[in-house]
Amino acid sequence: MKLIQDFNTFLVYTVNLNSTRFGQLENGIEAIKTSVRGLNWKPTIVGFAAHGSWAHKTIIKPLSGDPFDVDLLVYVKPVARWEAKDYINELYAEMGKRGLYKDKIRRYSHCITIEYAGERKIDVAPCVKERLQSGAWEVCNRGTNSFEKSNPLDYTNWLIERNAISGSNNFRKTTRLLKYLRDIKTNFTCPSFLLTTLLGMQVYASDKGTPGFVDVPTTLKTLIDRLDDWLQANPSKPTVRNPVLFEEIQSNAWDDTKYSNFRAKVNLYRGWIDDAYDEPDKEESIGKWQRVFGDDFAVREAEEKASKVSEVALAAIRGTPLLEGVGDLVALVKKIGRAALPSGFDRLPHMRRPRWRNVLGTRLSVNVGAQLWTARDGQQLHTLRSLEPLTSGFWVRFNARNNQGLPFPDTYKVEWRVTNTDEVARRANALRGDYYRSDSSGVRWEQLSYRGVHMVEAFLIRKTDDVLLGKSEPFYVVIE
Repeated sequence: MKLIQDFNTFLVYTVNLNSTRFGQLENGIEAIKTSVRGLNWKPTIVGFAAHGSWAHKTIIKPLSGDPFDVDLLVYVKPVARWEAKDYINELYAEMGKRGLYKDKIRRYSHCITIEYAGERKIDVAPCVKERLQSGAWEVCNRGTNSFEKSNPLDYTNWLIERNAISGSNNFRKTTRLLKYLRDIKTNFTCPSFLLTTLLGMQVYASDKGTPGFVDVPTTLKTLIDRLDDWLQANPSKPTVRNPVLFEEIQSNAWDDTKYSNFRAKVNLYRGWIDDAYDEPDKEESIGKWQRVFGDDFAVREAEEKASKVSEVALAAIRGTPLLEGVGDLVALVKKIGRAALPSGFDRLPHMRRPRWRNVLGTRLSVNVGAQLWTARDGQQLHTLRSLEPLTSGFWVRFNARNNQGLPFPDTYKVEWRVTNTDEVARRANALRGDYYRSDSSGVRWEQLSYRGVHMVEAFLIRKTDDVLLGKSEPFYVVIE
């Protein structure tokens, strides 16, 4: 399901750089421009220009605790007898004389960087105009003491054209989403300039006005599908050039291992995105999109669904005389058992969808047993049944077994999805639905805490290749 409004909300509140930080950025850049103009720096300044994701309008909000950074080019005329390193070294030295920047300035290969106490970083990169050739622009590499051709304005215009073809800024929004995906997953490497080029390569002139770019989720699906097709057709690292500067090979940012991993991860996430997009059930689709983008996607909608299970269950039996006056789902389960559980209870959207690979073949049976204990290191009381009413404060020891009642061998691991529901857990900020490792081989301990009907499921994974081989039916835990 496309969930267009959920994508719009996710972009505004989670992915996009917010207005406060954008204002800080604009103010900081203007102050730096004024300072650079006032320096005793030999080059004649021609002008300034945004560069990178700021110029491309694909900048995203950094993850919590991380600074956001932007690139500012300062265009200058060449200085006689200056080498490449001189432009950066002298800019660094002169900016260091300014008290405002003295403790904030750093020097790197192509730029100086102003760092604002972990909030933001602004890179200032000299770009020399027509040093040897009319119409040529060069950035300076201090490390190699060499000038490197650059064409930032034409590259930005190329991306503007891709965005115009897609319509409604859908290319830019999709680029932000995939940069966010990269940052939260942290399991593949692709610099923003290379990722942006790869995505831009998947937009064709013939796409204008076509259904593949009609909205953000459809554009996302179109671009990730095309990118994956291109990557799968290139098992070895291909040469990816700057589309407006042939001699710049952007794919040099990868080695063979990084490329192979990127190729595999795009293929994995392409499958997840297709699955979420094609899912007809809204709650299931939310859960599948959360597998892609994390639990901040449609978070309010998912939490509301989980916290309202009693309301839904009671609405379903309203008008049934024998059940009048039942207060919540716990009380209803005590009266009519499993029939009390509302439709879709075992696939609520806040429950994390499996992240392991599935393969065709025989599935292994996984059964969950449980025992009630006074404490984790206390005394075992008795064996539990699913949906048996329990009192809070006690502990439960869950164990996963095969269809013969035996534990699984060490070549497998068992992870547990533990899901809390209903209003009491929501008020405690404890609407769990994530995966947890076994405390010991095939065993998971949980304390009984919140009134409600909750679930524990066991997932069997083969260690050698991280393939999901089986999962149990939910074991329903009813806490009074």
